[in-house]
Amino acid sequence: MAHPPGTPTDFDALRDRAPSRRPNAKDDLRERARELRLKGWTYDRIEAELGCSRSSVSLWVRDLPRPQPRYTPEEQQALMQAGLARLRDARNEERKRIKNDAAQEIGELTDRELFMTGLALYWAEGSKSKPYDRRERAVFVNSDPGVIQVYLAWLDLLDVSRDRLGFRVLIHESADVDAACRYWAQLAGVEVSAFAKPTLKRHNPKTVRKNTGGAYHGCLVVTAARSADLYNRIEGWWNGIVTHAQARLR
Repeated sequence: MAHPPGTPTDFDALRDRAPSRRPNAKDDLRERARELRLKGWTYDRIEAELGCSRSSVSLWVRDLPRPQPRYTPEEQQALMQAGLARLRDARNEERKRIKNDAAQEIGELTDRELFMTGLALYWAEGSKSKPYDRRERAVFVNSDPGVIQVYLAWLDLLDVSRDRLGFRVLIHESADVDAACRYWAQLAGVEVSAFAKPTLKRHNPKTVRKNTGGAYHGCLVVTAARSADLYNRIEGWWNGIVTHAQARLR
């Protein structure tokens, strides 16, 4: 049915009742973001709190004054250092726990386990004869006190008496040589007088050494006298290990 000119239609009536603008679902978030910004919250905290993007937060609060920093640069640095210290302590504790657990897994060594361990140590760190230079002497050099102790225990297992062993310190000339000799003598259970004259490494001024300080003791050289037979047995034992390992790889 046609309506006379100037008569409101049903559509006109609906349009007149419609709101002046479309509601925005983010209005509440925008107002909340502004409240938080006025409280001094950072963009990151507002994003995390409201689950909004940084671009939205920036758009909503960019006309508001920037909040004053909560801490001075010195305080920020101190807080960061404290946080790093806590992280290092936690990592150190975890590292200590792992090492302690691993040490417990070893248990007590049998003579055969010590024998195999010492043999592998010697072949990795001890002197070895060459086809063109057959010296056939058991000489062992290392700076790790634990390695030296395992090696000496291995020699005891092989009935190599201490009176057959010679000791000598290999160390930088700028270190405390006398203190190093006393350190190794105590560890080996011998008198300092049993040590041969130390071998000194000359200091290169262009080199920045990190092995300095009271914890630096250089290397201990352990030489077994009358050890040609022992050395040849070491070679034979090692060749036996290699032979069995090669068989496993086939």
